[in-house]
Order: sequence, then structure tokens, then C-alpha cells
Amino acid sequence: MATILDIAEKLGVSKGTVSKALNGAPDISETLRKTILETAVEMGYTRRRRQKQTAKKLCILVENLDYEEPHQFGYDIVTGFRQMAEPAGFLVEIFPITEKLQRSISYDMFMLQHDYLGAFALGFTLQDPWMTDFQTSSTPTVLYDNYIKTNPRTAYVGVDNNEGMELAVSHLKELGHKKIGYLSGALGSHIMQVRHKAFFQAMRQNGLRADSDFAGASYYISQCLEKHLPRLIQMGMTAIICSHDLLANAAMIQCQQFGIRIPDDLSIIGFDDLPICPYTYPPMTTVRQERTEIGKCGYYALDSLRNSVSIGTLLLHAKLMVRNSTGPVSEKN
Repeated sequence: MATILDIAEKLGVSKGTVSKALNGAPDISETLRKTILETAVEMGYTRRRRQKQTAKKLCILVENLDYEEPHQFGYDIVTGFRQMAEPAGFLVEIFPITEKLQRSISYDMFMLQHDYLGAFALGFTLQDPWMTDFQTSSTPTVLYDNYIKTNPRTAYVGVDNNEGMELAVSHLKELGHKKIGYLSGALGSHIMQVRHKAFFQAMRQNGLRADSDFAGASYYISQCLEKHLPRLIQMGMTAIICSHDLLANAAMIQCQQFGIRIPDDLSIIGFDDLPICPYTYPPMTTVRQERTEIGKCGYYALDSLRNSVSIGTLLLHAKLMVRNSTGPVSEKN
């Protein structure tokens, strides 16, 4: 593996200069620091440096996900990860990530600069610059609800969305529903694409008609409801599954404004089981993700990657939380 001397000889600078650049010394120009860091990553210095350091640091990279308060979706995921990592002797730092930051520095260089041994990445979209970096990164990285092909240094953890959607459709079928619609957030994220596909697969598995017109997707919740909810109702849907709970709750409120009774006239199911779900009106039937367990799995997967066990995908079982937003199909239907 590359050493500080190797980097110095390649760039024609002193070992001291390389050492200062790697350790963030203020008397090194940003141009030279960037050159040295890029060369270190290129020569594979990252892994050797991390093995030698004494402070064991992991990071949770967070984008597009609230996590600071107990009622927020990411809070339990972060807590679960820390519950496993910190007793094992790791310092866990939470680092909010922006697109601007991703465009200013490569992923491996960022990890090298901060002396992180590995990362748990939450909330990244398919369009994020580092999603491209993850494909070739040498840094152990676990992604929640995102999948990177062929790179043995990355892993994907989450809930089994196919199982979750099958539970939702089967539940509605048992209640007598045959015409089931699907509302979704924009299909620009991996998880929205997975759930969209899982809905149609579950419909076919249950012997129900799976027509593309039965689904609608939009970036904004208001746009999705305005464009697709009335259409699905007019098509005679007796039940609607939503790709996430906030969309499902908004759909229930909108239906009540239309004079549609939930679940007497229309059953609605969400996905995720946010803390608000038992308190919506009516309490929401939804597919639960055990978020604390997801955080723990994130650590398990990252620890495996750090020990050269190339886990690809680690999925938790889904659970259907049956509440009052679903009921038997109305006799008038």
C-alpha cells in the first residue's frame, strides 16, 4: 500500500508537506492540499491511514431526512446505529450533506479529510453526485434505501418492500377489495421505484388486475392528490395504497373534504408507520419499518464491509399495522 513517502515522491514534495496536507494544517494552500488528497486516494493510501489511526470514527451522512427530534423519521435510525457502534468503541459523527458539498469534493476525499472509517448514508437521491462516487469508492459505505451494483465496499439496508406491499394488498383482498389504486411520490428515488414495482407485483400475485392507470406519481403531495386522487376515485377504486404515510394522511384529509368516508367508502393504507399514524383521523393502517433495527443493521453491514465481508443487501421483515383506515369493501361497490 502507498505510504506518505510514496505520495511525496510522486508529487515531488516533502514528506512533511504531505503529512500537513493530510492532517489539515493551515499553512498548506488549498490547491496543494487538494492535489495531495486526490493523489492519496488514487494511490490507495486511504485504507492504510485508517488502519493506523487511534481514534475510530464512523459517520452518518444525512440528506433530505429529518432526524433530530423523536417524532422525526430518521431519529430512530440514527439511534439504532449509535446503540451498536458506540459500545463497540466508535465515535459516531452525524454530518448533514448538501449537493453543493458533494460537488466541491469527491466522496473518498471527504472521508479521508475527516478520518472516517466508514459511513452510513441516509436520504440520498439517485441524482446526488456522490451516488456516482459510491460506484467506485474504496470506503466501506452502507446506504439506507439505495442500492449500488458491483461495488463490494457498499451495502444496502432497508425493509423488504416487496413483502410489505404484499401484506398490504393481501389485507385489502381479504376485506373484499378488488380495485386497488396506488399513489406515489416522484419516481426519482430508488425506494419509490422499488415500491411502485412492488405494488404491481403484489397485485398480480393476488390475482388482481394490475393496470398502469391504477397508479399515479408526482413530486409534490398536493400535486399528486390534485392530479391522481380524483381520477382513481372516478375509476371506481375502493382502496388506495400510498407510497408513504404523509401522502396517505393527506389523501384521507382530502377524501373527507370530498365527503368520502374513510374506511366506509374508501380504504387507505400508508407505508413506514410514522409516529403520527396512530393519531391520524382515522388511525392509519400502514406498513411498518422497524427504524431502530434498520439503524442497527446499518452498523452490522458496515462492520462486515470493514472486515472484508461484502454484504450486498440486508432487508428486514415488514409488518402490517392494521388500524381504522381500512375496512370491508362497501356493499354499493
